Amino acid sequence: MPSEESRIFYETVARYYDAENAFLTEDLAFYGDLAAGCEGAVLDVGSGTGRVVLFLAGEEGVPATGIEFSAEMLARARRRLAAAPPEVRERVSLVEGNALDAQLDGRFDLILVSYHTFMHIRTQAEQLALLARCREWLTPDGLLVIDLPNVGDLFGSADDGSVVLERTFVEPESGHLVMQQSVSTLDRAEQLMYITWIYDEIEADGVVRRLVAPLTLHYYFPAEMDLLLRVAGLERAQYIGDYDGSPFVDGCPRMITLARVRLDA
Repeated sequence: MPSEESRIFYETVARYYDAENAFLTEDLAFYGDLAAGCEGAVLDVGSGTGRVVLFLAGEEGVPATGIEFSAEMLARARRRLAAAPPEVRERVSLVEGNALDAQLDGRFDLILVSYHTFMHIRTQAEQLALLARCREWLTPDGLLVIDLPNVGDLFGSADDGSVVLERTFVEPESGHLVMQQSVSTLDRAEQLMYITWIYDEIEADGVVRRLVAPLTLHYYFPAEMDLLLRVAGLERAQYIGDYDGSPFVDGCPRMITLARVRLDA
């Protein structure tokens, strides 16, 4: 499952996570449309602060389970859940732990490895192990969704070592303005991005407090994903190029994989 570096990263940046991702809503509508077509429960692998499971339970009215390995992210999810309406609380289950050994009851009609989560799985052995677990949890007609960026343009770009201002946002607990920046390098041979996130939090007196959080992510290509799925007893049903359902073509922003259990496995 995700590396210890990934766990430490999310423990470190958890209080910024919801504010910095407030812009991210297109994926929720996409996941919601998929959940609306399912008759049973939904599982979100790497559920973080509950962004996806709370949306699905609240807006779509479906039972939703989340697995999260960061105690701090999960604590925030539980606080958000406690503040939700009773009918939403009844539909949501939150599980702390590693998806490779977590014990879950029942099977799921829809499993989401939502926004970029699979990028934290960096070794082939763990990639196959996680996919095999997803296969175990899927109903016979269930759908697995792995939501990743399309890396074609990125891998064709040049590394210049520049610091990029990603966004600014207000951290709600303190009311402080935060400038989120990043600097990254690519190892194209290993399909890894080494990225350092820089959070400059501006306090009321103008003092800037800087938080630096490194992270390593694995990038996937379509043929690689097809092989991983097949070895794990799954098969691709479709690639989608963006949250509007547009096709996966050269230059599209996303590589959203829809997969099902292989009948001949």
